[in-house]
Amino acid sequence: MTDSQSSVQVADAQVNSQKLTNTKDIIAYLAEKFPLCFILEGEAKPLKIGLFQDLAEALQDDERVSKTQLRQALRQYTSNWRYLHGCREGAVRVDLQGNPAGVLEAEHVAHATQQLAEAKARVAEKRKAEAAAKRAQQKQRPRKPANKNAKHFNKPSLSAVDFSQISVGSVVKVKAGDHAKKATVVEVLKDSARVQLENGLVMSVAADRLFA
Repeated sequence: MTDSQSSVQVADAQVNSQKLTNTKDIIAYLAEKFPLCFILEGEAKPLKIGLFQDLAEALQDDERVSKTQLRQALRQYTSNWRYLHGCREGAVRVDLQGNPAGVLEAEHVAHATQQLAEAKARVAEKRKAEAAAKRAQQKQRPRKPANKNAKHFNKPSLSAVDFSQISVGSVVKVKAGDHAKKATVVEVLKDSARVQLENGLVMSVAADRLFA
């Protein structure tokens, strides 16, 4: 291999290493080359009709981008929300050098407005679907297993007492929630009884709350 052939290969390798393949990187490159035309932050300016041809001619010797890539980059740039926001009535188009290139036509304003509304609707629908999926996923999460070490209390087995057979001194059970407390009858009334619990507390209990 001669020195000249080696130099050509090195040069080709350098060019290939500089080629841009990502659309976002290409747009950034265009903003660097034509800062008065392409804007990366803030509201973008409407582009001149036929700007692609001007761009292709200006970069025809640039090995870093191809016409196909330029077309794709322009399509993405002009569909961006920032660009669509700038396409309003009375807006002025610009060429590669930022010079005025005609006022935006009403039909193009309407088209941009429709595109922006549809894009926002798609995003809103996507977020709505994601939120619904998240809620559904949360509902499907398995419940936390019960603690095996937790104590289980068996509900007391109680049988109704024959109130007509109740007398002072009878030993009964008084239901309090899920528990039954032992008590002694100290007074029998018409449809209730006064009982004394084992802790000394005296209370009136309806007949249907007394058990054997």
